[in-house]
Amino acid sequence: MSSTFRSLQYPNFRLYFIGQSLSLIGTWMERIAINWVVYSISHSALMLGVVNFSGQLPTLLLSPYGGAMSDRHNRYRILLTTQIAAMIQASIMATLILSKVYSLPAIMCLSVVLGIINAFDTPARQSLMIRLIDDKSDLQNAIALNSSMVNVARLIGPAVAGILLVTVGSGICFLLNAISFLAVIACLLLMKLKPETRPAATDTVWQGLKSGFEYLKQARDIKLIILLMAFTSFFTMTYTTLLPIFAKDIFKGNAGTYSLLNSLSGLGALAGAVYMAGLKSTKNLRHTVVYACMLFSASIAAVALCSKLWVALIFICFSGLGMMTQIAGTNTFIQTTVDNRMRGRVISFYVMAFMGMQPLGSFVVGLAAHHISARHVLLIEGLCGFVAAIVFGLCLKRSAAQQIAHSAEEPAQLIP
Repeated sequence: MSSTFRSLQYPNFRLYFIGQSLSLIGTWMERIAINWVVYSISHSALMLGVVNFSGQLPTLLLSPYGGAMSDRHNRYRILLTTQIAAMIQASIMATLILSKVYSLPAIMCLSVVLGIINAFDTPARQSLMIRLIDDKSDLQNAIALNSSMVNVARLIGPAVAGILLVTVGSGICFLLNAISFLAVIACLLLMKLKPETRPAATDTVWQGLKSGFEYLKQARDIKLIILLMAFTSFFTMTYTTLLPIFAKDIFKGNAGTYSLLNSLSGLGALAGAVYMAGLKSTKNLRHTVVYACMLFSASIAAVALCSKLWVALIFICFSGLGMMTQIAGTNTFIQTTVDNRMRGRVISFYVMAFMGMQPLGSFVVGLAAHHISARHVLLIEGLCGFVAAIVFGLCLKRSAAQQIAHSAEEPAQLIP
């Protein structure tokens, strides 16, 4: 266990871990509450897709720009600024919900604002990770612990939100999320980071974006791993858009049922993150990512076929395990492989694939579920993700074979 949690020995990472843990519990509470509020108002799968689309579209459009900015400016200051901005956004949302003057357009507008903030926050936060630990060999462990933290929050947040939604209503969920940002801001202010030293940028932001894209084209394995994440994000990770429908209409439950589905998915994801934290080698990460994607997609397809809630809970737990293993494996592979000069830009492409493709998928899923049954849509999502895992697994295998062949040819070229 001491090996699994070894990154917590570093004070800066420990502060980051504590602050983010508390803040993310609030974030997951708001995510559950906002989907429940939207579906309770509209009773429309399409509106669930539209709200998720509006909240995540800015991440798709602006993440590359946010990544380029994080490579040019102080990532710590960017992160502190975005967290303060997110606290202000959350406070406005909480005020509207508690005063009962909210509407779907207001919720969508505030979701767009949060999406813009996240487009700059996520690349800076992920790029800053390497500065929070002293021994770079512990980077993989730090990334996995970060994923564990996200999933502990994903386990606790929906469970607390479900209780609050049933007992006191949705407003308190939004209020607690706004308060939770104080924890991460305080921990950021307590950090003691060495000044960043990097060459002054001589090119424009757009030139930097172009060079990042050119680098990604040459780094074939990173490109394939990111593309797999984009396909999974579009086809499979958008299953959460349909969970309120499954909870309320298919399994005939209430807000507690909805939070239970999310919590069991979080429990599986936590297991996946702990598994990744215990890994001591990055040698087989490509295989791990592909197999995890297959598990995730197959489990989602199985949930679509379930008629009993308790059976669906088992499969959704396995889906969380596969999903988080893929996410943590992809992040670890990129962070341990990418050139440090390109870190922010490449991570921004990963963020665009991971978070940016979900709004498009959410909109399509909501639109499809509006016309055909949610069960059929979820089944199609799972099957598409499974096929994508097989295709990209074969591409990665071919890429590895080409690299071995190229390495074998190089010494021969030196012989006259």
